[in-house]
Amino acid sequence: MVNQSSPMGFLLLGFSEHPHLEKVLFVVVLCSYLLTLLGNTLILLLSTLDPRLHSPMYFFLSNLSFLDLCFTTTCVPQMLSNLWGPTKTISFLGCSVQLFIFMSLGTTECILLTVMAFDRYVAVCQPLHYATIIHPRLCRQLAGVAWMMGLLQSIIQTPPTLRLPFCPHRQIDDFLCEVPSLIRLFCGDTTFNEIQLAVSSVILVVVPLSLILVSYGAIARAVLRINSAEAWKKALGTCSSHLIVVALFYSSVIAVYLQPQNPYAQERGKFFGLFYAVGTPTLNPLIYTLRNKEVKRAFWRMLGKDEDSKNT
Repeated sequence: MVNQSSPMGFLLLGFSEHPHLEKVLFVVVLCSYLLTLLGNTLILLLSTLDPRLHSPMYFFLSNLSFLDLCFTTTCVPQMLSNLWGPTKTISFLGCSVQLFIFMSLGTTECILLTVMAFDRYVAVCQPLHYATIIHPRLCRQLAGVAWMMGLLQSIIQTPPTLRLPFCPHRQIDDFLCEVPSLIRLFCGDTTFNEIQLAVSSVILVVVPLSLILVSYGAIARAVLRINSAEAWKKALGTCSSHLIVVALFYSSVIAVYLQPQNPYAQERGKFFGLFYAVGTPTLNPLIYTLRNKEVKRAFWRMLGKDEDSKNT
């Protein structure tokens, strides 16, 4: 079917083996996407328009929100089309663009979450020197490094993935074009690509996650030395949202990119991949807004209401 309708295209099988789930997933993905657009756009507006949110934490948060908007827009429209209609094809060019952008943004998010962990470490462990260490120029540099590393990883990984010959059926057992799914489609020796994927996963997933854990280990040691309940509460409020986002993001990424190669893990990986692509960008703004009083106050100020009206 792919060779007749689109000679250079692919067939995204997605969840076609569960046809009864496709319409349900269509509704879930559509609602999640609309919430992603609303929540992340709101955070971008608040971080830009409210002077009280012009701080390093919200600068990085606005980068994360912009990244999540791009991240979901790269894959969700194609996913919705495949879930709703009988045509599940994607052109070779479309698959290549989706792979390049998706990989670049995923890598950027790994680095950006690590940068945000460093920001939280300085805020808790070096509060008196925070403004000196995390100054605006450093914030721009760190964000720039995150975006550049994502672009570099995509430039390195995408061409080898698309260069090897694919099997004639061109059926991708996934709902989008990702490196693990495309590697399984190769008709030939994929040793080099698998090694490259493993090395990049260690460098861009395991290493950033290790740095995040080291940062929070230092934060935990600093908090344990504090006897004040108010200080404990403040430290928890400073770090809890980021910790939840890290846990959700990295658990799904590890399930997708570091899973064993067997049919059960592959099937389970598709659901984790769906959560990775759609769920985390939806939950991120909810986590940061529902648990953050400053964002709530900024929202009410944007609506032109006073500080007390937010409780009515």
